[in-house]
Amino acid sequence: MTLSRARRRRRDVTLALTAVPALLLGALAAAPAQAAPADDIRVNEVVTTGSVEDSVELYNKGASTVDLSGWVLKDDDNGSAYTIAVGTTLAPGAFRAFDVHAAFGLGSSDKARLYLPGGTTLVDGHSWSSHSAPSWSRCPDGTGAFKAAAVTLGAANSCGGTGGTSPAAWPGGSSVATADAANVFGGDLSGLHQEGNVLWAAQNSGKLWRLVRDGSGGWKPDTANGWTSGKTLRFPGGSGAPDGEGVTVTGAGAAGGVFVASERNGDASGTSRLSVLRYDVAGTGSALTAVREWNLTASLPATGSNLGFEGITWVPDTALTGAGFKDASTGAPYDPAGYGPHGGGVFFVGVEGTGAVHGYVLQDSGSFTRVATVSTGMAGVMEVQWEPQASRLWAVCDNTCGGQHRTLKVDATGAFAVVAAYSRPTGMPDLNNEGFALAGADECVAGTRPAYWSDDSATGGHALRRGTVTC
Repeated sequence: MTLSRARRRRRDVTLALTAVPALLLGALAAAPAQAAPADDIRVNEVVTTGSVEDSVELYNKGASTVDLSGWVLKDDDNGSAYTIAVGTTLAPGAFRAFDVHAAFGLGSSDKARLYLPGGTTLVDGHSWSSHSAPSWSRCPDGTGAFKAAAVTLGAANSCGGTGGTSPAAWPGGSSVATADAANVFGGDLSGLHQEGNVLWAAQNSGKLWRLVRDGSGGWKPDTANGWTSGKTLRFPGGSGAPDGEGVTVTGAGAAGGVFVASERNGDASGTSRLSVLRYDVAGTGSALTAVREWNLTASLPATGSNLGFEGITWVPDTALTGAGFKDASTGAPYDPAGYGPHGGGVFFVGVEGTGAVHGYVLQDSGSFTRVATVSTGMAGVMEVQWEPQASRLWAVCDNTCGGQHRTLKVDATGAFAVVAAYSRPTGMPDLNNEGFALAGADECVAGTRPAYWSDDSATGGHALRRGTVTC
């Protein structure tokens, strides 16, 4: 994602935004769809402006899965309509959002109306006299009155105004300093992952950087083995330009491959290509060709080509089984032995356009299985990081959410759930931070350790900043 984020989002949001909380996946698979008591389906949230403008969310407040095939959404003009695709269902308690801008726009004084198939029998609707700020949301979901709230399309409404979790002060020092020399990277620096004395950094323009310590608490490009200016990334076969947004390694470290999350091919930027790519980084050449690609596009809700994968992290199987993690694809406790060789863990990817995090088992054979879908309650996710010392995931939003960070842990149901939200450090401006990395426990000094952020906009010529977080 580049500097003109808001403008690019409006241009690139071209398909439906959908997200289903992890706890509902089993219900989606098991409960038969049926004709609705029509008033079970409610218009639950409307967004008229901003990064996901012209979106309408529906909610099922009933006890049965409802088949929405052919149902119709309209604004205040009966001459324009959005028809819901055949095969679309909504489980009890589930949310589903639709980007309707291709059919009609939602104005500052307008309506969102839902009709049964044929478009003549009104089911529900909402009208307003000013643009959403940033969302018009029912509070409580499905039954309450509409109010201004945070955008939570595809998840429970933010009836408290902060996505259901009020942010606390940053759990570390308030001071933040630059962590790179001026004008080294330019714009587009995104995902980060620290591996001991190496900081891996993915850049949207199709590069991977290997950074080493600069002796002053920051990082600089490695000058050995062709890394001085970063290495150009290619898809398998040597073609294309992956839009690298996130980076991680497994328990094997970089020797087992560096994994990059990409949302599209830069040579075909209008088309989503939600992929995880594995690179062998041991060579000395100036370019890296992926040795494996897991193209996950068809397994995920559609999103704009510039609103896809933004972050990736790897969680070891042992941590998941120890926490009682439930496999959403089976509805049973996660059993790594049920999959072929897969690197010993699950990859969690964050999606900007939906604010969801999805967990995948990526098998060495190239097969994959989605084992989790988690709602963060934020408007977008730009980075995800696993913190092994606390057995928790970090989900990070950029200036879209004021730099909010959320932590998630496996709860009593076996699903990841938000346990805390934190504001950015008070000493850091509201930057376009798309990357976040935590130092290891071995760097704890006096109860804190380093944390790093990458600013996609390279504000003031600097793309990296450092602060601290409690151990």
